[in-house]
Amino acid sequence: MKTEQPKTRIVIMGAAGRDFHNFNQVYRHNSNVEVVAFTAAQISGIANRFYPPSLAGPLYPEGIPIVDETELDSLCQEKAIDQVIFAYSDVTHRYVMHLASRVLASGSDFLLLGPQQTMLKANVPVIAVSAVRTGCGKSQTSRWLSKLLQKKGLTVAVIRHPMPYGDLEKQAVQRFATLDDLTEANCTVEEREEYEPHINVGNIVYAGVDYEKIVQQAQQEADIILWDGGNNDFPFIRPDLHLVLVDPLRPGDETTHHPGEVVLRMADIVIIAKVDAAEDANIQRVKETVQQVNPNALIIQGKSPIVLDKPELIRDRRVLVVEDGPTTTHGGMAYGAGYIAATRAQAKAIVDPRPYAVPEIAKIYKTYPHIGAVLPAMGYFPEQLKALEKTINQAEVDVVVAATPSNLAELIEVNKPIIRASYDFAEAQSPGLTEQIEKFLE
Repeated sequence: MKTEQPKTRIVIMGAAGRDFHNFNQVYRHNSNVEVVAFTAAQISGIANRFYPPSLAGPLYPEGIPIVDETELDSLCQEKAIDQVIFAYSDVTHRYVMHLASRVLASGSDFLLLGPQQTMLKANVPVIAVSAVRTGCGKSQTSRWLSKLLQKKGLTVAVIRHPMPYGDLEKQAVQRFATLDDLTEANCTVEEREEYEPHINVGNIVYAGVDYEKIVQQAQQEADIILWDGGNNDFPFIRPDLHLVLVDPLRPGDETTHHPGEVVLRMADIVIIAKVDAAEDANIQRVKETVQQVNPNALIIQGKSPIVLDKPELIRDRRVLVVEDGPTTTHGGMAYGAGYIAATRAQAKAIVDPRPYAVPEIAKIYKTYPHIGAVLPAMGYFPEQLKALEKTINQAEVDVVVAATPSNLAELIEVNKPIIRASYDFAEAQSPGLTEQIEKFLE
């Protein structure tokens, strides 16, 4: 008599993005495994929910619980977990191995799923933009690239790395063509930071949870798909051309973070960004690392000019700087475009926001002590957005410089003028990226 083999019991460690995608691609219809739980990190408010049955599939009629990562050790032991799958990004190699040690000590296996199992195949050409760290400049490079493709007469569908922090069932497949679409979907500040600039240059943006359905829909209305990556993750869609950014303002980070080193080794073209702001020695150091790690990649240098609205309103004023949230939190940057722009515009003083921070914001500074005298634009949920608003309004300053790509003035009521600052992308050499894209399109 044939005995039925016990199912492999699995936990997927994530942050409401890569974890769901890995499950959908590898485990959703696999009757030989049981995904017992997801664990959640990096993003507040994700834990203590369920991955819904409509997304989990018929093998999971009650859905799958999402628990806080702090419960990992007890979960492995109490639920007799066989395998733990690590599935989030922009963490140091050391951090990953500390997690692996916790898992192995509990008796479970520790696994990483790679591109071969998790990448989807599109039936239109795909250009992917990735980076070795959060904050290298993917967003402005993707926007620049999309405008170039539009000039070539191509219809571009931008597919963004997932940011499903709300109702997962409603967010399975998201399509954004107008700013009103973002409002209707109750997008967070972090989502708007990524989606608004694309919409403003005429792109249709896709995101969500079920990327197989997202790709199927996007390729029906596009000549080409542009994958705009998140953090330093590798693409969910197999690229025909893979661009990867490195940051000479953080030399050495090319090979210290997961999965940033993976994307560097995968790259067809490596863009050394921010060469207009970096020291020559650091540009050369990063270049040498790239040549050593991926000698087949073409290396191109790019500028990251900062655009500041109304710089005359900054001079001799006391300024509060609001920076992009992910860049200054797990991206590891002490400051960003806003601080640089305010300094160049000769602000009288850049005021430290910490004395004015309400408890919700103060927790962020405690979690990320490297952050400088800037305010990270955190707004994953309404409570955080309200805390951001209150902190800004309490600050004794004349003007706010906001370097978040989303329009803060549309999202919160601020009692001070807001001047927007942003990074752009510009060629730093000729021939450069334009010629490589034209060559690819031919």
